[in-house]
Amino acid sequence: MSKGKILIVMSAADVWRRTDGSDYPTGYWAEELAAPYERFVQAGYTVDFASPGGVLQPLDKYSADPEIAGPEAPRWVELAHQALQEFGPLLRLDEIDIDNYAAVVLPGGHGPVVDLYQDADLGRLLTAADAGGTVIGAVCHGPAALLSAVDAEGEWLFAGREMTAFTDEEEQMFGTAEGAPWLLASTLREKGAKHSGGPAYQVYNVQDGNLFTGQNPASSAPMADAMIAALAR
Repeated sequence: MSKGKILIVMSAADVWRRTDGSDYPTGYWAEELAAPYERFVQAGYTVDFASPGGVLQPLDKYSADPEIAGPEAPRWVELAHQALQEFGPLLRLDEIDIDNYAAVVLPGGHGPVVDLYQDADLGRLLTAADAGGTVIGAVCHGPAALLSAVDAEGEWLFAGREMTAFTDEEEQMFGTAEGAPWLLASTLREKGAKHSGGPAYQVYNVQDGNLFTGQNPASSAPMADAMIAALAR
């Protein structure tokens, strides 16, 4: 019997428009989707997948490259593909009832800085989730999606909260800082988040109440483990 349901919210973006007008191909980052999925399923939860319009985002090809994403990259790619294939058509964000879920997970890839950060349906979902004490997890570029949660006056729900996200240093090291319309960690701080970061590409996680965040792909599984521990309390 399932302990409950976990919602993984994916971006629907496949390109990231740069400041010079060029398009950078993007998609979901395999480890950030597959590692939490694996951890939650092993812990006895059922996982649903949703996105804006129910669009299935492609895989970020860099997340399949062991030289970039680490030696486990092929396993994460296979697991993510299998999980998405078995689930079938993604749910639409505008049809989600957050009361049906024990937790919501926001993985990265650059997509969240393209669409999720300003998605009104996600904003309403996260606002309801936070108000109800639902566990929220966001990793790497996933915390960009938290920016969608603003009230009628434009105030950001997560201002003042402690969190981490893909750092500006990591963006520079990855080669995508120059030409980026905005940098995630700097923007989170400008909006009022208490953002902190650890060494580049090393595991770093932050918890603030029901909000769990991870800095980079390596932080995905530890974030899920912390969420599962919180749900068990």
